[in-house]
Amino acid sequence: MGKEKNPRRVADNEAIAVSRMLRTSPQKLNLVAAMIRNKPVEKALADLTFSKRRIAEDVKKTLQSAIANAENNHGLDVDELVVAEAWVGKNLVMKRGRPRARGRFGKIMKPFSQVTIKVRQVEEEQI
Repeated sequence: MGKEKNPRRVADNEAIAVSRMLRTSPQKLNLVAAMIRNKPVEKALADLTFSKRRIAEDVKKTLQSAIANAENNHGLDVDELVVAEAWVGKNLVMKRGRPRARGRFGKIMKPFSQVTIKVRQVEEEQI
């Protein structure tokens, strides 16, 4: 009688997590995402923990969410997880301004972005 379950958007050995409305530019966020791509999740978590970049804390939360999704929702082994993909997208841009000399108006752009992290279970020999 009810609706059918939605089909999975990722493979059986993968899990995904998305964070939206992160208050940083996509360019800066992509530097952090590039830091964790194709690494085992333990190494990626350690890199994010000791990163000096402010947004690394939010990316770490997203990675932990992807790990929890893999473990609880899909029954994957946490010790064999690797960050398969981490991609960044644009979100809204708040436009602010500041009065400048001679009646001009200085634009101030406050960009938001989003990050998507996909973890994949691989065997120990492939890591």
